[in-house]
Amino acid sequence: MSSVITGKVWKFGDNIDTDVIIPGRYLTIRDPIQMASHAFEPIRPNFTKEIAAGDIIVSGSNFGSGSSREEAPFVLKTVGIAAIVAPSFARIFYRNAINLGIPLLELKNAPEYFEEGDIVEINSEEGTIKNLTQNVTYQGTKLPSFLMEIINAGGAIAAIKERIKRQRGQ
Repeated sequence: MSSVITGKVWKFGDNIDTDVIIPGRYLTIRDPIQMASHAFEPIRPNFTKEIAAGDIIVSGSNFGSGSSREEAPFVLKTVGIAAIVAPSFARIFYRNAINLGIPLLELKNAPEYFEEGDIVEINSEEGTIKNLTQNVTYQGTKLPSFLMEIINAGGAIAAIKERIKRQRGQ
């Protein structure tokens, strides 16, 4: 996975919880694409019809709060969200997203710096978020190398497989 991501911004407010990201009534759907088609349905019913693979979410504080369901970051990855920028994340959501290979960058006051539809370039290795539309670069959190290893591999399972291959000399 490339550490540089370019995509269109989709903005959300503070305290976006996992029930908003994927309502509980859809958790029994076993087809990942069908389940993911309901992402953000309570607040943006057409979200998954409007986004494109590689798009980026910019949100207010406490993104991913609520239950610890892994389906929340899973549906975001399934619909093609490439990264999420917010002032803060719920801790369980944060780790679940990293484990699925979704880069999360913390940036104080993030929603103030971006408009919906802006084109953004994120360098997850450096922690930089460049608003290409406004030609301004911001310094977000730089993820530690052990988390970048997971991100770059595309998720925790892929990172473990790569580590085992390296240990075996393959």
